Amino acid sequence: MASRQLGESWTEETICSICHDFFTDPVLLDCGHNFCRSCISQCWEKEINSCPECREEFPERNLRINRALANLAEKARKLKLNPEEKESKLRCEEHQEELKLFCETDKKLLCYTCRDSRQHKSHDFMPIKEAVEIYKDQLKSSLDSLTENKMTFLEIELKQTRKISEVRKQSSSLQTHITSEFSKMHQILTEKEQRLLRDLREEEEKILESMEKNLREIQENLNSIEEKLSKLQKQMEQKDELIFLKDQASRKTSICDNSQKLTIKAAVLPIGKFKGPLLCTAWREMIDFIKPASASPTLDPNTAHPQLILSEDRTSVMHRNKRQLHRDNPERFDSWAFVQGSEGFTSGRHYWEVEVGNKIEWGVGVVRESAERKGEMEPRPEIGYWVVGLISRRGYFALSSPSYLRLTPSVNPRKVGVYLDYEGGQVSFYNLDNMSHLFSFTHTFCEKIFPIFNPGWNFDGKNSGQLKICGATNRSIP
Repeated sequence: MASRQLGESWTEETICSICHDFFTDPVLLDCGHNFCRSCISQCWEKEINSCPECREEFPERNLRINRALANLAEKARKLKLNPEEKESKLRCEEHQEELKLFCETDKKLLCYTCRDSRQHKSHDFMPIKEAVEIYKDQLKSSLDSLTENKMTFLEIELKQTRKISEVRKQSSSLQTHITSEFSKMHQILTEKEQRLLRDLREEEEKILESMEKNLREIQENLNSIEEKLSKLQKQMEQKDELIFLKDQASRKTSICDNSQKLTIKAAVLPIGKFKGPLLCTAWREMIDFIKPASASPTLDPNTAHPQLILSEDRTSVMHRNKRQLHRDNPERFDSWAFVQGSEGFTSGRHYWEVEVGNKIEWGVGVVRESAERKGEMEPRPEIGYWVVGLISRRGYFALSSPSYLRLTPSVNPRKVGVYLDYEGGQVSFYNLDNMSHLFSFTHTFCEKIFPIFNPGWNFDGKNSGQLKICGATNRSIP
């Protein structure tokens, strides 16, 4: 407290009593009082040469420069403007002593008197500098943690932005594909429409030409008859009997001599050609254009699980709870009830249909040629299996990663369509009962891909039905 008073006293000595501010170019009068040169000069312009404080008069204006006071005033001015110096003057509000300690218990700045008070008797204290270092370390730790979190979120933000961009790019590509495919179908339908309209016009012209020719002959005969009727009418109106008989005698032929038999030409347009199931016929013409190529896979007995029974034509498969005597080929499945299609694909788009009927377990999909077929394994995409199906009491599923993905079709499928787009990296499944999409896998294929079929286990005799490959029909896939 004494030091504070001392500081205040010496700074007060640097204040000019006229302008009440720090001395600027201070001068010393003969009486010993100091003033700013400009302040005393302005004061003496209005009154006699006397000291504004003690009123001593001077015969002459004798102003001596006080350099020591000037330096002291400059230091006082800087001290007042320095924030650090101002901050260093923070003192205890209660005891007016300089704050030297930090109370860890109350998280407060204290003076030494506060430390010795009853209020802080059992508290923990530390020097302010030490407390600053501790809290700066804590802040640095928090800063490092937040910086790390920021980098993590920036990375996540970048990845999310990329995913959004990928979805938008994929959506744009799919929009282009849809527009292109339907434009091709529109073109085929338009060409079919124009061809039918052209054929209809040709049929119409062909039929009408004959009928209009017959109409002209009828009209010519009608005109001839009307002329004869007119002449006969005039003869009937002849009142002179001699002239009437003379005209009749001069006629060489009777009125009916040049008459001919007339017929009506009848013809109809081929209505069946133009009014039949136009959409059906147009659709059949589109089959040659439509991709994928419809396929009717057959089953490869060398790959069938030993408990599977294949039909003679190798288009149906069922499970029998009895192991068959088959050679254990490398390509034969021995843990899952799978059988592979005979033909594999390395390019193109392909489509086939499988009848699952009322079976309570089944699976269909594709498998890559090098996929593991032996022992305990999970038939998932990462090892080369892309399968959907039905498991009793668990429902419809897709064998996706990392776990089973539950499917909820609005109608239980009795027939399933499988679509493989090799270059497009797509395997899609469709419910043919309502032509709805069930699920799609995406992958970059780089080896031969085979159809795969699983009739499900039949240990309790409740899943005895066959899984049957259907002849690919002319269906539109959504």
